[in-house]
Amino acid sequence: MKALIVDDERHVREGIKLLADWAGNEITEIYEASNGEDAIQIIESVHPEIIFSDMKMPKIDGTQLLKWMDEHYAEGKTIVVTGYDDYHYMRKAMHYGSSDYLLKPIDPKMLNDTLMRVVQEWKQEEVERKNKQDKNLLINKMKPAYRDQQLTHMINNDPIDKNVLEEFLLIEAKAYTIALMQLSNGAIEQFKGDRDLTLFTLLNVINEELSRHNSGIAFHYVTAKGEIVLLIKRRKEEAVILIRGVHNTLKELLGLSCTITIGLEVTSITQLNLSYQYAKSIMMNRDVSGNQQDKIITDKKEKEIKSLMGYASSIKMAVQAGELNAFHSLIGQIQKDLTSNNQLSWRQLIHLENEYQMISTRWHKEFNLPMNISTNIEEQINRFIDKNDHFQLEAYKTRKKKEIALFLRRVKRQNTRKSQNVIHEIEKYVKANFHREIKLQEISNHFYISREYISRKFKQEYNINISEYVVSIRMKKAQELLKSSNLKVYDIANMIGYQDDKYFRKVFKKIVGVSPNEYREKKLEDIK
Repeated sequence: MKALIVDDERHVREGIKLLADWAGNEITEIYEASNGEDAIQIIESVHPEIIFSDMKMPKIDGTQLLKWMDEHYAEGKTIVVTGYDDYHYMRKAMHYGSSDYLLKPIDPKMLNDTLMRVVQEWKQEEVERKNKQDKNLLINKMKPAYRDQQLTHMINNDPIDKNVLEEFLLIEAKAYTIALMQLSNGAIEQFKGDRDLTLFTLLNVINEELSRHNSGIAFHYVTAKGEIVLLIKRRKEEAVILIRGVHNTLKELLGLSCTITIGLEVTSITQLNLSYQYAKSIMMNRDVSGNQQDKIITDKKEKEIKSLMGYASSIKMAVQAGELNAFHSLIGQIQKDLTSNNQLSWRQLIHLENEYQMISTRWHKEFNLPMNISTNIEEQINRFIDKNDHFQLEAYKTRKKKEIALFLRRVKRQNTRKSQNVIHEIEKYVKANFHREIKLQEISNHFYISREYISRKFKQEYNINISEYVVSIRMKKAQELLKSSNLKVYDIANMIGYQDDKYFRKVFKKIVGVSPNEYREKKLEDIK
């Protein structure tokens, strides 16, 4: 793996190079840049997986670099390192996909904890990317999967065989217009939660309507989960009329009133992505509050995105109060601010959920609590979109209140356990369960404390890590059994948690200095 450090201060770059555990994270190549302009050249040349970046730099600053990476190098993982403890910078970093935000002077432990986590995230995402590539290779020419795959390639401007265009009757059109529809959770519920059946039915109905006019084709845009693209072989004015007919048919036959956005009119297959991107932008900015009357939207209206970061001090006070009631008025104020113009865009909701998870993660870290983080923000929001493309705000608020209440209960529980010296309780738990495999996650779940906190505190208390402690207990028990019983070595091994007696013998000799049989013989001689 490769890493890039971007900072206009040389001593900062040297400090990160010195403090980071590169070898432990399998990073073998380290590059440096003093500004964003040089960093972009290095990224395009060597493709580093991990990028450390300052925010304020000459030429191209950190914000501009993050924005460029968001558009051109999304697979890279960024860690912002800056001396500016300002929510403005934090919000910018988060908006463009930064994995974390560290303040100068750099704390070595925090740096390495963050580096290890980000490397693991990159590895997991790399596996997902490779799995996705492998899956795409298996797609054959069986419709509708073949249709969806080929037409998705076409929208993405990937090379496509002319025969495919002829197969789908897309060559002779004088104009093309892309329309876009998002599959909502409410629509899927109409089909008892079966996403594939929902897609299959919607595409059949839509293509039946389009084929009546020989006006185009609809397909599942496989690059984005739940998107249906309608490729209309008409000018935009005619496309709007056709799309209204499709919308009415879906409402009459299936009871669905889905929003459909319409992109730019283009004259060439190679320009379809422009039309799609315009329709996608409209879809992201659509109003899902329930106040949008016309479900066929043709014009893009950018809306101001409001941030949760401005409520940081109020959130802190509510957490310190430790009661759910302290959050009620805060949630009400946030709702009032977000819906002040009687609109609530899809993009605003995505931004809101993203910031909520970021703030929630920070508070869980503050109290050393484990947390499950969703990697699909859109899916989280889509759960609250009904069959009419309306966001169920009250249901969403109820869900968040439950999550906050659970967090507060865990904080109280943890504080109580801390007063009872939880590490000693963990030591007792380990002693009681030494004869079976004990995973750190099991202990974390049992005591409601993060694995990292347990590992660190246990070693501070007993000068040994948990796995070594388990081995020491097992060896003591083995010695007792060897002295006081006639049990066979493999029976003793099974009793103390080893399924493989050969491995047990190896560990015993390493710890005690002699084999189990030699130890038993020596003890028998001592007795005589």
